Amino acid sequence: MSGRVVVVGSVNIDLVIRGLRLPDRGETVTGGTFERHPGGKGGNQAVAAARLGRPTLLVGAVGDDRFGEEARSALLAADVDVSRLKAIRHEPTGVALILVDATGENTISVAAGANDRLEPGMIGEAFGRLGPLDGDVVLVSREIPPETVREALRVGRESGATTVLDPAPATGIDAAELGLVDVLTPNRGELVGCVAAVTGEDPTHLDPPDRVAVEALARRLIREGGVGRAVVVKLGPDGALLVPVEGPAVHVPGHRVRSVDATGAGDSFSGAIAVSLAERRSLEEAVRRATVAAGLSTTMPGAREGMPTLEALEAALR
Repeated sequence: MSGRVVVVGSVNIDLVIRGLRLPDRGETVTGGTFERHPGGKGGNQAVAAARLGRPTLLVGAVGDDRFGEEARSALLAADVDVSRLKAIRHEPTGVALILVDATGENTISVAAGANDRLEPGMIGEAFGRLGPLDGDVVLVSREIPPETVREALRVGRESGATTVLDPAPATGIDAAELGLVDVLTPNRGELVGCVAAVTGEDPTHLDPPDRVAVEALARRLIREGGVGRAVVVKLGPDGALLVPVEGPAVHVPGHRVRSVDATGAGDSFSGAIAVSLAERRSLEEAVRRATVAAGLSTTMPGAREGMPTLEALEAALR
């Protein structure tokens, strides 16, 4: 029987400026256009999963402000169960300031707001009302307090769920946290950050120049960090590298599209991985489907607007 996807993570409103290029340090670049979209890694991943047809619940926090109402309404419209999305009194909803250049590349700065008030005790309360989690997937990202991340992974693991961690940002991660993870989904930079955090090495000496080096770092995370099933490294347009605990690594090429905006592509990838695991698909098939979903998500402006439906994903896979 297929399971649910339970997402634990941040909910933001994204304030986006699109321009020809990203500014250098201290530089002002004029001529951009402004947009506002619902976002946050938790919210984005929940929408990605729900669009692919899985029953999806979001555990998170918003403020008691207009942005919070806007964020909740957008999630409801995407068929995400928000009964565990808590409104924190006298706190603002999280906000992300996003700059996007003409090629779709972006840079992001986040004010966490209510996301920082998602406390470990709220996890037990929220999960306690879900019933047994056998067959479910708990997908966690790190734009919330680290102790809450660990609690979500711990409760998910002890309740029988498969745990997936998107380690963004990787700051403050440790082996105790990684040891609660079945599937880890970093990009190259987050992979380096995870290895540096676990080993204490200087991250400037770890930057992987090629897929061979990426695999070596992923295997160090499995060996020294205790990741349970696999590390799946997101490689942007080059696809993803699946490094399982047992067996050879598998490179899955990227899905070629005309990219408009890469914001949310990693969230679409992680949401799609969670859906496939909840559907009992193999890791390799899950990564292939997630790579296509991530590519499709970049074809429209905004973090969520291009996230594919199940029908669109199946059509692209064919």
